[in-house]
Parts: sequence; structure tokens; C-alpha cells
Amino acid sequence: MEEAFGELSALVNNAGVGVMKPVHELTLEEWRLVLDTNLTGAFLGIRHAVPALLRRGGGTIVNVGSLAGKNPFKGGAAYNASKFGLLGLAGAAMLDLREANVRVVNVLPGSVDTGFAGNTPGQAWKLKPEDVAQAVLFALEMPGHAMVSEIELRPTRPTSGPR
Repeated sequence: MEEAFGELSALVNNAGVGVMKPVHELTLEEWRLVLDTNLTGAFLGIRHAVPALLRRGGGTIVNVGSLAGKNPFKGGAAYNASKFGLLGLAGAAMLDLREANVRVVNVLPGSVDTGFAGNTPGQAWKLKPEDVAQAVLFALEMPGHAMVSEIELRPTRPTSGPR
């Protein structure tokens, strides 16, 4: 890939799925789908990007997680587990890689106005996808001598809860 596209300077892990139901109603297949996509997918992205980043002399890995990685909610067992796990993975990766000039950053948005997990878009109180993109750009544009390790992003006027 590097021959075709040039050096890799950044990885943005942004894939995610959510199956929202009580823990005792989740099937093993649903559990695996969420964990494989949200956590194992990020692990594989990091694992495959790091050699190219090291050859380049450094770079940035941005993991788009969720505030659900810090705040469990009813019906979110698989999703919460995947996002809590992503924070642990990213924290360990940051410690493993920072001395090699590879920065690892977590962007943790609250409620975003998309069709994710069956939500209906068009709810003005939620964050916009562009807000999350701006946070990712901020992380990527930090000067080489500095690293923001985590960005929590929330709507200014949520309808309820810690969103």
C-alpha cells in the first residue's frame, strides 16, 4: 500500500456498531458482532498501521470511541463493554508507542445526530457528525511535541442524562 499511496501518517479507527438490549437478551452472535467491530477492529487497525508509522518515524492514531466507554447505560452491555475496552486498548497502546513518536488519541463523543443503532436523524440537540470530525482534525493537527490524549465531546443542551 505504501508504494501506491505513500507513507502512512495517521490511522482513524471510526468503525462502530451497536446492539442495544438488556444483557440477558443479547445473543452470543450480537455480542461478538459488537466486540469484533468496535474493539477487535480497532486492535487490528492499530496492529497493521504501527509498522508503517514506525518506518515513517511517527504519526497519530485516533480512536473514535464514545462517552459510553466511561458511562454505562441501560441496554448497552455489549456497546459499553466494547467502548470501555477500547479505552484500555488505547491507553496501553499510547504507553507502548509514545516514545516512538506515535501519538494515540481518543475522541469520545456523546449523542451524535446519525442513524446509528436505529436512531432517527434530525434531532437538533445532538452533536453533528461534523463536530466529531473537527475533534479528530484537532487531534491530528497537534504540533509534534504535544499530544492530547483524550477529547470528550458533548452536546451543549442534552435532553436528559449524561450525554
